[in-house]
Amino acid sequence: MEKSNEFEEYRNKLFRIISVGYMGDFPSVAYDIVGIVALLLNLTAAFMSTFSNIDAAYGKLLSRIEYWTVLFFAIDYILRLVCAKCIYPDKSELRAIISYFFSLIGIIDLLSFLPYYLPFFFPAGAAAFRMFRVARVLRLFRINAYYDSLNVINEIIKSKAQQLLSSLFIIAVMMLASSLCMYSLEHEAQPEIFENAFSGIWWAASTLLTVGYGDIYPVTFLGKVFGIFLAFLGVLMVAIPTGIISAGFVEQYTKLKHMGDYSKTIDMHFIKVQLNLKDKWVGKKIRDIDIPHGALIAMIQRQGHVIIPNGNIVLEQGDKVIIGAQSLKNDTPMSLKEVTLGPTHPWNNQFIRNLDFPRQTILLSIKRGPRTIIPKGGVKLQKGDTIVVISKVHLPEEDEIKV
Repeated sequence: MEKSNEFEEYRNKLFRIISVGYMGDFPSVAYDIVGIVALLLNLTAAFMSTFSNIDAAYGKLLSRIEYWTVLFFAIDYILRLVCAKCIYPDKSELRAIISYFFSLIGIIDLLSFLPYYLPFFFPAGAAAFRMFRVARVLRLFRINAYYDSLNVINEIIKSKAQQLLSSLFIIAVMMLASSLCMYSLEHEAQPEIFENAFSGIWWAASTLLTVGYGDIYPVTFLGKVFGIFLAFLGVLMVAIPTGIISAGFVEQYTKLKHMGDYSKTIDMHFIKVQLNLKDKWVGKKIRDIDIPHGALIAMIQRQGHVIIPNGNIVLEQGDKVIIGAQSLKNDTPMSLKEVTLGPTHPWNNQFIRNLDFPRQTILLSIKRGPRTIIPKGGVKLQKGDTIVVISKVHLPEEDEIKV
């Protein structure tokens, strides 16, 4: 059991290192820098090696750069497989590894190094394997995670995914329909070009997407009329996803601006709460816990590390949760009184049910050492207890608190 806990702790530390680091976490930031430098060096070497004069002069150096950078990609992939459970905490060990293996980013990570080593085992397919090395370019999307401005693109695509898929589906249907129509109109005049319905797909794509390469074009009168109609329709079709993305940018930046304005105009109050084993939030995801309206979890401190909360974060024992609450407009301040029972206080060694509280006094809580006790009639007050009450009268040894 202890070895398992040690492994989990080691893996969590490793995951924090290979994840996107925040300022102050030197190992994680250093790993990010090494990863970016390795990627840029690899791509530079790949491009430079295509120039015959440069390859002749510096071919060995470029090969060594590719060797070491690809080795880094392989080690990075293995580390991410080991930490797959941290990426998918709700899944078993095996399912987490499978989920990462078949994820888009997992496939990109795999193709960034595997084609380099495959020719050693399958020499006949070296040319085909080299083609897959283009997947390393896709690793540039990892840089997305370091810049909030680039992350806006991800947010827009996610939020507008349904609309974008719908528009792409409409374009695909229009391409198929146009290919069939053009085949019917042009097949007799150009049987070698419009050989079948599928041969018109290339023409439909270049026309609908307003590229117009001119290698395939109609020659009949009806074909030309249909081509003009489709060209106008293509402008409208391409404008649909463009408009969706443009509207998404406007919405996203408006949202960010409003968030900035909100933080300037709304007064927020924050408290820090440390979770114990018996707390109901322990073991639950943030999206599953019941947070009052107007309150939010602003930040989580875990073993000296800062975690930005999202719905998938699982709260753990010992987490320090910073909770923010919006102040109410036109709210009347509430006066609480905090009383610490000294040796001579009259409430010492008294049961709550036997206390003669002044009128309009309500006992809210009792703090005894590190514990907070809910006040009930059978609770006996002790020396050193700190009690919090609402009262409009003066109490012995009171300290007033404004809320």
